[in-house]
Amino acid sequence: MSWDEVAIGLDVGGTKIAAGLIDRHGKVLVRRTVPTDAAQGGMAVLKKALGLAQALRASAEAEGYKVAGVGVSVCELVDPQGAITSEYTLQWRKIPVQTIFSVQVAPAVIVADVRAHAFAEARFGAGRKLASFVFVNVGTGISSCLVLEGRPYAGARGNALVLATMPLVVFDEQERKLEFALEAFSSGLGLIERYRRHKAGIARVEEIIADAAQGNEIAGSVLRSGGEALGGAIAWLVNVLDPEAVIVGGGLGLADGLYWESLVATARVHIFADASRTLPILHAACGADAGVIGAGASIFAR
Repeated sequence: MSWDEVAIGLDVGGTKIAAGLIDRHGKVLVRRTVPTDAAQGGMAVLKKALGLAQALRASAEAEGYKVAGVGVSVCELVDPQGAITSEYTLQWRKIPVQTIFSVQVAPAVIVADVRAHAFAEARFGAGRKLASFVFVNVGTGISSCLVLEGRPYAGARGNALVLATMPLVVFDEQERKLEFALEAFSSGLGLIERYRRHKAGIARVEEIIADAAQGNEIAGSVLRSGGEALGGAIAWLVNVLDPEAVIVGGGLGLADGLYWESLVATARVHIFADASRTLPILHAACGADAGVIGAGASIFAR
């Protein structure tokens, strides 16, 4: 019988709940995934997440592992005490989620998803040898996190992650003001919504990429302009924070091609200092498991 400790990691997103057993080396020993079904309401999603965690605890104990705790990554704002302070996607703001998990499963930590992803990269991924880096997560949405000495910086209230609402303001030839939020313009969902104005029925970014590869100029423009806008935001982060590197994760952030090339090129153009302009801009290394790994690893870092 092995009594090595493991942690349960849950990554609760708008589309799915990914879960797993994590060892101290960041290895995912067991994986589980179920749809979130957020429209069913906060308590229904909580019941589903608790069921996953309880099943993983039973599985771990059956294999002779001791469960150190459960880390829960959520796509919401989380304050330094682990309370969820927004309900953009998950209706958990008024629910004591951390206490419920602690009572029904194991000692729990609740973390914002971008900080869980960033922590995974700091411990086991592309940031493990860096004293500081900025992590940017770009998928359905966009968020960011500064990491210092291996620790994601949460801010005074836990809100140091909201890159999504950065405004993009331009004026047309008649001097009319056009204003967009970065997430609505450059995220995966933003790209889809923009391209749907020209081609109905688009449901996935991969379809835009395929059309661009076939020479569709509008598809190429949507990808290029989305990458350029995010690259400008990344340059702003570099100019303000002066990190050693930028690490980009999330489904869209891990993809090569026109979007990525435009992001990197634009970031380098708009980074002000010569010494910063050549800093590494890297894909994240933990892939689709980043949220689960980071959430679980948060238990071992307490």
